[in-house]
Amino acid sequence: MNKKYLLVAFLGLIIIGLSIYTGIKVTSPFFNHPDDDQPGVVTDIPDVNPDEEKEKPSDEQEQKEYASIVFIGKNANGEEVYKIVKREFDENIDGSKLRYAISSLILGPKPSEKQNGMYSEVPSSTQILHVYDKGDYMIVDLSSGFAYDGGTESLYKRLFQLIKTVKRNTDKPTYLYIDGKQADVIGGDGIMITQPLSENSIGE
Repeated sequence: MNKKYLLVAFLGLIIIGLSIYTGIKVTSPFFNHPDDDQPGVVTDIPDVNPDEEKEKPSDEQEQKEYASIVFIGKNANGEEVYKIVKREFDENIDGSKLRYAISSLILGPKPSEKQNGMYSEVPSSTQILHVYDKGDYMIVDLSSGFAYDGGTESLYKRLFQLIKTVKRNTDKPTYLYIDGKQADVIGGDGIMITQPLSENSIGE
């Protein structure tokens, strides 16, 4: 047994001598190196700033612009409310932000939004005739399909959808036209509208 321990000690001395000579750290069940690197930590790659990697997507998101579209849904209490959704907007492709927002409003909620209970009272038959930027104010000219399809309650809701969508996509005073004429009265029941459009344009 003494010879065995002497052999182990001799081999240990040889290993220590080699490690000192070559400068290589040696991991051995017989020798503990408290200054060894943590297991699983890689240190032989170029330094990378993780914050810079995370900042790139957020910078791109800041450069994106979104249009706000107002649909109808329910809140946590089951009450019917107006809900805002975002659509990514690119002026090089979509042109006017206000026109794009109204076009998205007419198209209605996406399938995933419908599954979450959203709907729209704006008739899909509505056409955008013109969206004019007059410098100090805007004009939104829609076809008569917007004003006459559906009942009075539906008309009130779609008007509020339109007004809320307009106000969230332009700071300029905006006037609603139907078939080229300013809409001061709308629908078969003669709903009065004060212009430019605002949250108080229609009395409930």
